[in-house]
Amino acid sequence: MSVVTRNQLLPGVFLTSVHTKKFKSSTLSMTLLTPLRAETATVNALIPHLLRRGSAAHPDMQSLATALDQLYGGSIEPAVRKRGETQCVGFVGSFLDDAYTLDNSTVLDRAAALMGELLLRPYTVEGIFCPDYTRQEKANLTDRIRAEINDKRQYAVSRLVEEMCAGEPFGVGRMGREADVEKITPQMAWERYQALLAHSRLELYYCGSAEPDMVCRILENALRGLPRQGGYTVSETLVAAQASSVRQVSENLDVAQGKLTMGFRTGGITAASPQYPALVLCNALFGGTTTAKLFLNVREKLSLCYYASSSIDRYKGVMLVSSGVEFADKQRAENEILAQLDACRRGEFEAWEIDGARRYTVSSLLTILDSQSRQEDWWMSQAVAGLAYSPQDLARSVEAASVEAAVETAKALSLDTVYFLKGKEG
Repeated sequence: MSVVTRNQLLPGVFLTSVHTKKFKSSTLSMTLLTPLRAETATVNALIPHLLRRGSAAHPDMQSLATALDQLYGGSIEPAVRKRGETQCVGFVGSFLDDAYTLDNSTVLDRAAALMGELLLRPYTVEGIFCPDYTRQEKANLTDRIRAEINDKRQYAVSRLVEEMCAGEPFGVGRMGREADVEKITPQMAWERYQALLAHSRLELYYCGSAEPDMVCRILENALRGLPRQGGYTVSETLVAAQASSVRQVSENLDVAQGKLTMGFRTGGITAASPQYPALVLCNALFGGTTTAKLFLNVREKLSLCYYASSSIDRYKGVMLVSSGVEFADKQRAENEILAQLDACRRGEFEAWEIDGARRYTVSSLLTILDSQSRQEDWWMSQAVAGLAYSPQDLARSVEAASVEAAVETAKALSLDTVYFLKGKEG
């Protein structure tokens, strides 16, 4: 049994605490929320990696590793995420829970102090980020951006979003653009870091056996000296209810298999909408499971795709279909994907399809409770959107959602953009 509480610790600083004795480790995260913008996304993505390189008291990776070893081999990792049109940058840490230390010593306070030290008192050279660290982390960021491009399945989805949401902040990638990496200087990164500390909302998350009041006190102490200068609101994500027209975009790269991705607007349905549980069920029936129509018909029965699935970005109000096809089968696969969506709109489901989709979705939501990292991501994401319902709450709502309601959400879907990645000779 876990109890979730939420408190404001400082101006623009909020803590979501999950009190539970289920795990032998505890999770602690500190995340700065800032509007997702093309001009700042890349430097924002670099900052947590620069901070993780060293603090004033632990100026290099070796001394940081020693400090973490003294915390029973704990870990602190940089995190760069995109939730709706908010970029989320910071750290996620994992440590032995205080209930399991051999000598009854406390780990949480020391872990929070170390994480606060990394956030607030980084290692500097002449008052700004270390030039060597900046150069090395810029190279690492370039590698991470290129790695996403090399994963052609992920690349196709990213390009679809970029094209579908051109002119919207959502079209910006979570790590920014490779072309912007080289422009970053230690001075520029330092000035951006100072702005993030002063004006960004700071979301804290804890999961473990410590009492919430104690967690509040420990984190308030760890964040002593945090500059606060106002402007902590999170910008609302723009949601376009319907597509105005269908755009067809194709790109030629050296690939052996075509990547067909399709973006739909959800009729304005997001995670904050009453219809959202029905949309989740609709997605499971359409393409979210191995018993869904896309998998069983487009992939298995007709062999038009190597893979085919759908997913929802619950904060932006879009559904994305991702598939791998032979170049020559692009139009047939696109037509059949739309035909399966039409079948959903007509409510053409067998009882076993409905039962399988519902059980799979409910089970997937409840398994979040078995993973501290997935719980952290859930509650951090909910905090960005200003939502308070739990995975269990959503599971119950999906369990109660009617097929008729799911059909109505299918009818609300409108195709916005089709992106096809094909070979240079395709």
